[in-house]
Amino acid sequence: MDLAVGLAVGAAFGSVVSSFVKGLITPLVGAIFGTPDFSGISFSINGSKFLVGEFLNAIISFVLIAVTIYFFVVTPMNILMSKVHKEPPADPSTKKCPECLSEIPKEASRCSHCTQPV
Repeated sequence: MDLAVGLAVGAAFGSVVSSFVKGLITPLVGAIFGTPDFSGISFSINGSKFLVGEFLNAIISFVLIAVTIYFFVVTPMNILMSKVHKEPPADPSTKKCPECLSEIPKEASRCSHCTQPV
């Protein structure tokens, strides 16, 4: 169910971002660089028309969608999950030997590695 809702919202969001790019971003960039719309940028080779402007619109839409999803979905979820899944502190069942710094059981009276009294 969650996946279906996510896909529906993602599709709707994709169309909103696409219209935002076509209606606001490309005319704004076009006003700065002199081309009123990216969709009109194309070139032809042997009768084949390459729509470079449509590709630029798609790239801008993809980047905006990816950035929005990352900062408004992924980052908050990671923060939430890190708060929920905090690991409890480890039970100190071992201690370090003062001589060789190896881990030994807490109840040990001698280090098993260097045989020094602890």
